[in-house]
Amino acid sequence: MASELTEGSGIRRSIRGRSAWTTTLFCGALLLGAWAFTPAVGYAQVTSATAVDAKAPAVPERSIDDLGLVGAAVTQPSFGDTVLGVDSPMRRTMFRLGTAFRVMVIPRLSLNLLDEPAPSGQQVYIGHRPTFISGVNPVFTWDLRQLGLREAQFNAGVGWRYTTWKPAGPNTLAMTSLYLYKGWGSRRVEMKVGYVGNDLEFVGLQVGGSTSTGAQGVYAVLPNEVGMSYFPFTAPAANLRLRAWKYGYLKTGAQRSLDPGGGASTVDRNPTGFRFRLEGNGLLAINEVGYQRPSTSAAPYTWVRAGYMRNSTRYLNRATGVLESGNACAYILADYQVRMPTVASPARGLFLGATAMTVPSEFNPYDRYYEVRLYQRGPFASRPTDVVSLVASYRNHSAYFTDALVAQGRSVWRNAPSLTGTYTLHPARGNYLSLSLGYVRGAAITPRVKAPLVFTANWSLYL
Repeated sequence: MASELTEGSGIRRSIRGRSAWTTTLFCGALLLGAWAFTPAVGYAQVTSATAVDAKAPAVPERSIDDLGLVGAAVTQPSFGDTVLGVDSPMRRTMFRLGTAFRVMVIPRLSLNLLDEPAPSGQQVYIGHRPTFISGVNPVFTWDLRQLGLREAQFNAGVGWRYTTWKPAGPNTLAMTSLYLYKGWGSRRVEMKVGYVGNDLEFVGLQVGGSTSTGAQGVYAVLPNEVGMSYFPFTAPAANLRLRAWKYGYLKTGAQRSLDPGGGASTVDRNPTGFRFRLEGNGLLAINEVGYQRPSTSAAPYTWVRAGYMRNSTRYLNRATGVLESGNACAYILADYQVRMPTVASPARGLFLGATAMTVPSEFNPYDRYYEVRLYQRGPFASRPTDVVSLVASYRNHSAYFTDALVAQGRSVWRNAPSLTGTYTLHPARGNYLSLSLGYVRGAAITPRVKAPLVFTANWSLYL
């Protein structure tokens, strides 16, 4: 619902990119190394040895959901919860080869219900005029069974994004993922190397931890301000997660920063997403520690995580007027299941969550974000997979940015409290429809426009 500043938060730099072959060769070398040190695994095949020895333990058949999103901070609907399901001829044939193909389509429409649409060319936030945003994300995965690898996956994806309001974009068609995933010890150690969208790997910005319910809050993008990759902008990265104890984990990542100038500059300098290195874009180091316990009949869902990311890229320091490194983001989030109606369906119930994030005010227009959320999974016994949520948030705007705008004679909002209610309906397999109403006082930093009540319809379609 908030707009981007028309003046960039960084300075564009000249392009000096390496070919995508650099990453391809790197991933290939890593793949060969993993293959050399990983024993082969069967796929429910009866060998001559098992035929002779009836007492040998059976090798379990691999699930098709091993070809879904793995090793991430959030989940996607299973292949059984897609329009095509798991029994279509294409999906069965591909699975026999250890491969899968799926497509996610996410159209979204937003409009303000309190006032007439803003005149053309005067829109300053999503919904100020009826705003349409759509994303399409085809993804191919291969579980590398032919190479004898266990707990492994190759992932390649493309993203198309279109919007009727340019600051909510930019419109682009680019590669969004190209990485190798490898796990060891029943995924107690997990690694991803390649081009990764880290918005799904760290923090956990989705209500209930699922991509089907949309992002929490109104504008919780502080990690993106400091260079973390997000759809449809990918970047080379290496992530490692260690499950140190039963439910605890440590996760660290090293990612080439996105462009300090924002999404438009990122597309201008790297339109296909393949460039491995961009001059001036440094290293974003991300570290996160968390405790994540699933809902069971014996214990409620609990997820607490805290992290810190620091960027070596030089951003424009609004306090000094020079380019400096040191942009960073610290965050802490917690979600807890406070009520479980029945132990027969432990995932249903009432959940309470909170978020706090901070970034340096001198580098970023949005410098603080706080949120409290209350959400119910399965609000009705007849609707066990629907989700209803109420999110209250507060976003603070950097005084360095707002003071500079005031000095130019422009009106500003210094902060933006908001309240958003959403109902996510799961009407059919592979379909999620989220309907929300959001009231925000300070939808844009500048100009100081009236507080809107924005209605948003977001359809998540999984093929």
